Amino acid sequence: MSVELSWADLPEDAALAEAVCHDADALLVEVELAEAELSLVLCSDAHIQGLNQQWRGKAAPTDVLSFPQEDEDFLGDLVISVPTATRQAAERGTPLGDELRVLMVHGLLHLLGYDHETNDEDLAEMAEAEARLLRRLGWSGQGLIAAVTGA
Repeated sequence: MSVELSWADLPEDAALAEAVCHDADALLVEVELAEAELSLVLCSDAHIQGLNQQWRGKAAPTDVLSFPQEDEDFLGDLVISVPTATRQAAERGTPLGDELRVLMVHGLLHLLGYDHETNDEDLAEMAEAEARLLRRLGWSGQGLIAAVTGA
């Protein structure tokens, strides 16, 4: 299993890097993709805003973006804004580590083909998948969809 972690427009934080890589490895094992490769980028709001504008036409920072790949051994890229995750964790009264786990689960599900923006049925399916993965891993918090929509 291989999680490649990189930083964009943020100072590297060894403790955060170790925790995030450990959690990403556990997540890949749980979805039976332990041999797959995943690129994980922890970045600034400015960096993710540029990507969000380029790929989604939205001129604002977001919490997580997923870029799936066609190669079955390389799942794709997850890009997470640490400042946005920090704000969301504070708003929800949860530790940053829990928020990053929720964002990784959400992003990974997008890499696996889930899409909550197509219709209500897909939204409900992805919300349940998020909750199920968080429970199976023994991680705290509700899924991102439930936190945002109450689904």
